[in-house]
Amino acid sequence: MLGYVLDEIFVQHRAPSGHPERPARVEAVRDALLAAGIKSRGTQVATRPASDEELARIHAGDYLSELERLVPGKTGWLDPDTYFSPQTWTAARAAAGSACELATRVLSGELSSGIAVVRPPGHHATRDSAMGFCLLNNVAAAAAAARAAGAARVAIVDWDVHHGNGTQDIFWDDPSVLYMSVHQFPYYPGTGAPTEIGGPNALGATLNVGLPAGSRDSDYAAVFDHVFAPKLASFAPDLILISAGFDAFEHDPLAGMRVTHAGFAAMAARLRRSAEQLANGRIVAVLEGGYDLEGLGGGMTATLNALVAEHPSAITPVAMPAAQTLARAAIEGTLAAHANVVGQVKR
Repeated sequence: MLGYVLDEIFVQHRAPSGHPERPARVEAVRDALLAAGIKSRGTQVATRPASDEELARIHAGDYLSELERLVPGKTGWLDPDTYFSPQTWTAARAAAGSACELATRVLSGELSSGIAVVRPPGHHATRDSAMGFCLLNNVAAAAAAARAAGAARVAIVDWDVHHGNGTQDIFWDDPSVLYMSVHQFPYYPGTGAPTEIGGPNALGATLNVGLPAGSRDSDYAAVFDHVFAPKLASFAPDLILISAGFDAFEHDPLAGMRVTHAGFAAMAARLRRSAEQLANGRIVAVLEGGYDLEGLGGGMTATLNALVAEHPSAITPVAMPAAQTLARAAIEGTLAAHANVVGQVKR
């Protein structure tokens, strides 16, 4: 049974006028999932705040103390992009805690899979700083919680259009967590080059594919077929987490990709297949970015359908992008960067 998190607390993280990371984002996803019948296809999981222990696994104590001092009950900015409002701290802790709850319940077998519709997003939050609309790193908290609950290896697949620099930072030298990102490159936040492959104790446990602006469904599917699926098979995770941003959508105002709802469905279906082959089906999607409401609602609905389909459609492998294209060069650059570390990070 799929578990899902939908809660009005995430609407209470109130945005300044005109800010793209606004409450309407989770409202659009909520409405789309309810229309898609999520209540009859899964079970709702109550939100809960992340514990101090869960947050301390991924964030520095000084940083958490600073957030506790600055954010609760107040309004302001942590950097030029990242705001907070009186209920932000409650929402942020609930986002991280709910991601942990889903991950550990899926790991235990109580739930088969999960979707967390949460905000503020998290994948730009590093061990000791907020940035890019993110205060606490939700998917990193979930991965660390799963490890603490007994998972030997956890894989995070990040398809948000922006590179998840915070998640990469937190697990940079941890061989038990595989972080893989496909993103627009070069683009904000400037990280995510193919040569970023992990720290000395975790070479190969960070994998980045930076696609050019304008990349389409077939380019993303090729990344999954030719890069991500083989890496997952080698790593053999006990749980797969998705940093599910939908800002690669073809109409998103903050990026330049051309992914459709069908493209997100294809990525989710491929990850479900990997989860079934490697991790007893254990997979959880955690909302990250996405600033076009149609892209958000349709993208997460496509993800839901892919994760819970009783009879999944056959997946047709996609060929590599044409020779001498930027997308082909991006994939080949990542494969080349990892050629000398293949086999170092696996079961």
